[in-house]
Amino acid sequence: MPGQRHVRNRITWGCRDDNGYNRVPVPAWRMISKVRTRIASTIAAAVVTVLTLTGCGFSTPVATMKPYDPSDGVGADIGDLALRNVLLIANDNSEATLIMTVVNRADDDIILNLQYGDANVRVNESVTITGGNARTNVGDDPGTAILVSDPTMTLGALFPIYFEYGNVPGEVVLVPVLDGTLPEYELYVP
Repeated sequence: MPGQRHVRNRITWGCRDDNGYNRVPVPAWRMISKVRTRIASTIAAAVVTVLTLTGCGFSTPVATMKPYDPSDGVGADIGDLALRNVLLIANDNSEATLIMTVVNRADDDIILNLQYGDANVRVNESVTITGGNARTNVGDDPGTAILVSDPTMTLGALFPIYFEYGNVPGEVVLVPVLDGTLPEYELYVP
């Protein structure tokens, strides 16, 4: 009934505060329920926010974990040899200088054989790669330069070269053919 108070349950009816509004106290168990609801909704909102902002990261592969060649050339691993930044610097006459860095992880020197050309005419070249984790730069020194000449070679294309040594299975590497337009390559144009 309006205007009556039940002190036991802390529920009052008909009380007015200083502003003239009806004031109805809420039981303690209902206040705790509201606090729990607020906490639960805050946690749920935080979980939804975290999953929304990072959801793509759970299913996307990490790009930095993929091996790639960070230069103009390409790379290959053949047995104990690691071929890095393999490229051809060509002129307009279908002649090119082979440039590459080779790391020999074996203790002994290795003779690296390479072969290019079509089925009718195959050209064989070889270069000695120093052992003991040494790095050999092919093409930097005129003594180790390999001149590749093939009429089918075109600038901007990929040119197949077969690399192998000893009894290790070889690999055909598609080597990019560049010209001397860039200043760092103009000294290597034959």
